[in-house]
Parts: sequence; structure tokens; C-alpha cells
Amino acid sequence: MKNLYGIRSSQMLRRIGITAAAAMFVAGCASTPAPTEQMALSKAAIDNANSAGSNEFAPLQLKSATDKMTAAERAMADKDYMLAKQLAEQAQVDAQLAAETAKSAKAKKAADAVKEDSSVLRQEINRKTD
Repeated sequence: MKNLYGIRSSQMLRRIGITAAAAMFVAGCASTPAPTEQMALSKAAIDNANSAGSNEFAPLQLKSATDKMTAAERAMADKDYMLAKQLAEQAQVDAQLAAETAKSAKAKKAADAVKEDSSVLRQEINRKTD
């Protein structure tokens, strides 16, 4: 009999533990605050990427950022704040990548122009000295 009661007791304790864990999980999810600050940071990063010329120089990264931001806004509307925060963080990273890619491409374009100008000047100098 002791063994039978011991098994029932451990099963009951296990069920209580599972129920308590589930309740804590649900309570934890319910208490996740809306990620309004992260949403604002992500929107600002996308605006910065647009200003940096990402439409021209990093369109894929910019599209990824805007798509994730749209999904984050949908998650916010659905009150799925954890998902909204994750998507907003990803959108911010993608937007930062787009901005840096655009800045790098612009710098390379400017360097190439200087190189071309130097080459033209060199040719002009060589032509005049010949």
C-alpha cells in the first residue's frame, strides 16, 4: 500500500508542479510590457537607412528591415509583445546593416571618382609633357 500511495503522491506532485510551471509561464507572458522604445529605435534606424541611400545601395537589406518592422507592428496590434520586440530588434539590425552598406558603397563610389579624376589628370600631364 505504501508503494501505491507513494506513486500516487509523486504523480500528484508532478501534476501540481507542471500546473504551477504553466501558470508561471502564462503570467510571465502576460506581464511582458509593450516594446514601445524598441519599436521607436527600429523605426529611427529604418529612417536613417533611407536617408543614407539604402534604396539605391542596399535595397535587399532595407526591404528586410521594413518587412520585419511591418510584422512587428502586426504583433504589437495582436499584443504579442515578445514577438514584436524580437522582430523590431531584427528590423533594427537589418536597417543598420542597410545604412552601413549604403555608406560604404557611397564611399567606394567617391573613391572611384577620385581615382578616375587622378587618372585623367595624369594622362593630361603626360600628354602636355610629350
